[in-house]
Amino acid sequence: MTDGVDQRLDAAIDDALESCFEDTYNSIVENQTNTQRKRAYIERNREAGHDRLWNDYFSEHPIFESHLFRRRFRMNKPLFLSIVDRLSQNIPFFQQRRDAVGRLGLTALQKCTAAIRMLAYGCAADAVDEYLRLGESTALSCLTHFTAGVIQLFGDEYLRRPTPDDLQRLLDIGEIRGFPGMIGSIDCMHWEWKNCPKGWKGLYTRGSGKPTLVLEAVASQDLWIWHAFFGLPGVLNDINVLDRSPVFDDIYYGRAPRVKYVVNGHQYDLAYYLTDGIYPKWSTFIQSISHPQGPKAELFAEYQESTRKDVERAFGVLQARFAIVKNPALLWDKEQIGMVMRACVILHNMIVEDERKDHTQFDTTEFDEGESSRCSHVDISTNMPSHFGNMLGIRDQVKDRHIHDQLKNDLIENIWNKFSN
Repeated sequence: MTDGVDQRLDAAIDDALESCFEDTYNSIVENQTNTQRKRAYIERNREAGHDRLWNDYFSEHPIFESHLFRRRFRMNKPLFLSIVDRLSQNIPFFQQRRDAVGRLGLTALQKCTAAIRMLAYGCAADAVDEYLRLGESTALSCLTHFTAGVIQLFGDEYLRRPTPDDLQRLLDIGEIRGFPGMIGSIDCMHWEWKNCPKGWKGLYTRGSGKPTLVLEAVASQDLWIWHAFFGLPGVLNDINVLDRSPVFDDIYYGRAPRVKYVVNGHQYDLAYYLTDGIYPKWSTFIQSISHPQGPKAELFAEYQESTRKDVERAFGVLQARFAIVKNPALLWDKEQIGMVMRACVILHNMIVEDERKDHTQFDTTEFDEGESSRCSHVDISTNMPSHFGNMLGIRDQVKDRHIHDQLKNDLIENIWNKFSN
């Protein structure tokens, strides 16, 4: 009997030891797994990522030709390289440096490519890790510094008000299209904000049930965006945005060049934008005719609605080039979202300027023969108001309903005389 008890006791001890061993082994394996999962550094071999990128696109005989570069980077290679060069010269973040052990860090090409891919494809930050060999936090830093650098270095040139030469070119194109005095079209676009704070959703939500941010823009025929006002909550409509917009500040304060043009024998002193029906009937806005009666009104409505689509086309091209603007915004910080939008507009205008010579639709050389050949003129001098009363007079002139009605009737006649045949 004693032998049987001893055998059972030995078996129990063996089972206990085996169970304890399994628990200890599993604990060790779990700790090793957690240690591997939480390790702070991953050797990504960033040098190989740069070599792959260089051989694919930037070597003397790249694997992918220029048309594929244009498709994936949204711009031609010389333009992209000029942006990288300016950023690497002026922004310390894009300068390649050595770390504490003397190893070279990421190159400017890797950092700028990561930012462009996130803007162009609207992808997550870690989506570029496998190709460019940089982590999620580094990719987000690339996006932040890239947008800030583009705004700092190129914003004054590529997101500016029209100069006198720009205004004259816009007026000449407007005259060819049947709208003397027209310098573009204005409208608003909404960008969904997916990660809007819950406490703000009521303020930023209207109609669709999703929070949005509003972009007000003025665009010309070549898709250049001359004015971009972004950041107002989506609960506002176009008129509310206009009340807060600085689009007419240069006119109010007398900083804008003076414009004179003649339509149907009448002279006008303020350029105008083409708009949809929600905008007020000011002397600086020309809308279509909702229910045209007669051939003249029908022809005017046809040409006004087709010409006003310039700003809609600009919105479409902007979203097609930079999917981050088309997809819901994943960023949390409203200021950073604004920097992304502003940088995308600047890059869009840079691409427009770089490719403008290849997409010229209207020939303005007929106006180069002399000033008498055009009915629109730009005066380089400005009309600075001498006192507050003059400023109020300018505001009243901008919002004059009588001038709006007269200008619209003259434009109807001008369109009929120019295109009725």
